[in-house]
Parts: sequence; C-alpha cells; structure tokens
Amino acid sequence: MAVPARRLIQSACLAGFLLLFFWVCWPYGTREYATAFRTREIVDAELFLILDPLVSVTTAVAARMLVWSLAAAAGVMLVCLLFPRAFCGYVCPLGTLFDVFDGLIGRCGVCTTRHRPRWSSARFYLLAAVMVAAVFGVLLSGFVAAIPVLTRAMLFVLAPAQTGLLKGWYLVPPGNVGHVLSILLVVLMFCLGLLGRRFWCRCLCPTGAFLSLGSILRLRERRVTEACVKCGRCAEACSCGAVNDDFSTRALACTSCRTCRGVCPAGAIEFTWRRRRRRDMPRADTTIVSRRTVLAGLGGAAVVGVGVPLALGDVAATGDVPIRPPGSVPEDKFLQLCVRCGQCIKVCPNNVLQPAGFEHGFNGLWTPKVVADWSGCEPSCNNCGQVCPTQAIRALDLDEKRVVRIGLAVVDQGTCLPYAGRGECRLCVEECRMAGYNAIEFIRVGGQVDDQGRPIERSGYLAPVVREDRCVGCGLCQMRCRGINVKSQKLLTHSAIRILAGPGREDRIVTGSYLALREQRIRQQRQQGSIEEAPGGTEYLPDFLR
Repeated sequence: MAVPARRLIQSACLAGFLLLFFWVCWPYGTREYATAFRTREIVDAELFLILDPLVSVTTAVAARMLVWSLAAAAGVMLVCLLFPRAFCGYVCPLGTLFDVFDGLIGRCGVCTTRHRPRWSSARFYLLAAVMVAAVFGVLLSGFVAAIPVLTRAMLFVLAPAQTGLLKGWYLVPPGNVGHVLSILLVVLMFCLGLLGRRFWCRCLCPTGAFLSLGSILRLRERRVTEACVKCGRCAEACSCGAVNDDFSTRALACTSCRTCRGVCPAGAIEFTWRRRRRRDMPRADTTIVSRRTVLAGLGGAAVVGVGVPLALGDVAATGDVPIRPPGSVPEDKFLQLCVRCGQCIKVCPNNVLQPAGFEHGFNGLWTPKVVADWSGCEPSCNNCGQVCPTQAIRALDLDEKRVVRIGLAVVDQGTCLPYAGRGECRLCVEECRMAGYNAIEFIRVGGQVDDQGRPIERSGYLAPVVREDRCVGCGLCQMRCRGINVKSQKLLTHSAIRILAGPGREDRIVTGSYLALREQRIRQQRQQGSIEEAPGGTEYLPDFLR
C-alpha cells in the first residue's frame, strides 16, 4: 500500500475518532436524552475502545468474566495475522497524533536522537506488569493503554471547551488533581518524541506490545530481496524502528505501514506471504537482549504487578462511598472492569458524572461518580451504560434504569429550613415529583398546641421526609437545594438533603433484572406491611411504574 494511501486511512480514522467523541455529545435540543443519543449514535461511540485488545483482555482477566468486547479484540488479533500490528500503523489515533507531532518538530529542526535497541523491550515488561496486576484483580491497562489514555485526555482538555463554547462556561465542572495527572501523562508521552520518532509506540506502549505478540503467528511479512543496494533509506524512513542494521525486519516492531517500500529506490522490499527463509537472505530480529536484562525486566514487571495490588489494598475509599452510575456492577467488580476511559462522563448530558480524584484512593482515580451537588441523574437518560466498553456499567433500557437505586436521599434535620424553624421550603419535594419518583413527602413539624393541649391546625412547617422504598438516589433533590438555598439565596452552606451510597442504599448486580429486583422488594415490603396504600387501594409507586 502506498504511503499516501496510508496517510489517508490514518486521517480518516483520526477524523472518525474525533467525530464519535464530539458528535454524540453535541448539545441536545430535547430532554429525551436516550432517544436523542440513539439517533446520533450511527456507529458505536466506544468503537475505538473496543478495538484496543489490551483493554478487553485485561478487564476479562481482572474481573474473571467474559466481556462482549473480547469479540472485537479477537477480530483485531486475526487481522494481525495478515497485517501485523496494522492497528498501530493505520487505525490508532494516538499513533497518528504522534506522527503529526514528529513531523512538526522535524520541520522545526529539532534534533531527535535514535533510541538504543534495548529500549524497545521495555514495552513487553510494561505489558507483563499490566497482565500480572490483572491476574491479581487490579486493572492497570486504563492507566497506560493507548485509547483510554487519549480519550481521557480529550475529556479533560477538549470536552470542557466544547461545553463552555456551546452551552456556557458556568456549566463546566471544576477540575481536580486527577485532571492534571492525566494531562501531564499525555504531555510526557509527546515529549518522549524528542528522543525518537514514535518513542512511546516503539518502546513503551503495552497495547503495541500485545499486538506484537500476535505477529509471531503472522501469515504475511516484510521481506528484503537480493536487489537491495543498502542505501539505508528504509531504516531512515521507518518510524517504528522495524529495520535492522542489515536491513532485515524486526517482525515484532513492524506495523505493516509500507513506508519503507515507498522510499526504496531499487524496489527491493516486498510484503508477501510468509515462507521458510532461505539461507542467503538476511536474518530478522537480530537485536540480542542478554539473559540478565530479560530476567531483570521480568522481575521488575512481577514486582510492579504484585506490588501495585498490595499497595492499592491499603488505600481503599478514604471518603464517602462513591455514588456510581445507574447499572454499575458491585464495587469490587466495577474497579476491575472500569478502564477510566471517560466515555460515560462525556455522554452524560448534565455532567452529573465526573471523574474521581484521590478521595477514594488510588484505585478509584479517574473512575466515574455521581456528583449530585452539580446536577442530578436525568430519568430520560441511559447514555452511560450504552457507551461502556467493558460492562462496568450495564447497558439498560429506560424502564430498567429508572428503578435502579444508586443511593438514598437523607435529610439533614439540623440544617433543613423547615426542621430548623427558619421557614417553608418545598424545593426537594417539587423536584422529586417533577421527575416522577414521588419519593419525598411532607410531614408537619414545630406545630403549636392550644391551652387544652390540642395541636393548632396549620401551625409549624411542612418538612420533607424521604420514603426509602421509592427513592432511587438520582440526586435531583440535592442539586435543587444546593442551587437555590446555597448558591442563589445563600441561606445554607451546603445542601440540606444529600445522596448517600453503600450497603442497603443501592442496587448493584452483575446480571438479572432491576425491575424484577424492585418487584421482589415491593412484595417483601407488602408482606411486612411497610408499603402504604393509596386511596384507591393500590400501592403508591412512581409514575413510570404504575
């Protein structure tokens, strides 16, 4: 394939990646978010994430379960049999951006030194560390795999710009230390390009190392014929260091880009079916790595892979239990499946999902959590589960999503205006009713009595009380209380009603129906006599369950 054709494919893949990232989250003109999202998602928004095979394999190993994206990973590896590491050479948007960066610094006259051959082995040691950690139930691929790193960086840099320009800068959530670390990681990856072209891809990328393993069984390969004049142009043009000093091929580094063939003046390079090598042909992969280096590298990978899980076990959640998106699997499984790609955060229409910092430990870094102070989870939206590439958030239809409990609203009677005797307030009750949940009712508090000790009608205040059997923890009540009483009227320092998660307050299952779980809970409560009946003799349920 000619070099211009490769550039065209790279440009198309990069443009498609950017389009998927921005188009599905373009400001909606309706509050029917799920319907609008399905209309726009012509191609799965998580397409590039599921094409990264390291993401699928490590999540399956860490969680000890099959994930649907394994089929896409298998397809990518099968393609590698015909076109070794073609994903790196043609599809990966991060690799394309590296090529652009290398071209820019080359035109600016910046001198980049070529890396030593032994550096190229580092990516296999990093891959080994990631796999060992996955065996111990800790997912590190989200921190270093190519596509999650890029999507997360775009979430923290480009997505706020999109929101600010199209909706208003006041709608951009504040950042945290996690944002800075993610951006610095990508900046470092590009700065490594000063040491050599595509330095990250050649020497450190674990996704590239994983794809290189598929090249061992390759059916097609690069071959140099006797017509070679040893001009060295192929080695100079190769951005992945796949040409040895004798111009043979380092098969595990070759990305099937055909750039070397395009610059060869003698036409001595061909990409053809693999066959038994003749004695007079140059030998491939002549780089020799000492046994001591291999043992040291594998030892270091084992230390990282084992040490990281042990270290993370000591830094479990340090603050409140995080409120996860609706449909999230149990927390231990969630941390083993979530690759911190940020797709769910990007498609959330009101930014109720935001990335965690270090407040929940290092293992919770960049994972999505509900920030009800900022916004509430919309009843008409199920976008987050539709774009999760690893089933950390289950893809639920709206009927299922609306009954998922992600937390429980709790009223702080010490600060709530009616309970404190500071005046009437109906914000949380009205918001809950408009959402259709009807999970907050009024009771009268602070009432007065007459001389005979009888309560005086309409004295005191109507105060909110949360019905636990109806609340799903959407956070709309907390958002409304904070928006009006805290930010606008400045009557409170923090919301008087908060969403709390944890055992008994949330529903998190790997398989099964949330509707069935809700119905089972209603039957149990009916038997216990804890469900009130409406005047018509039927149980009081949310509007969408009637």
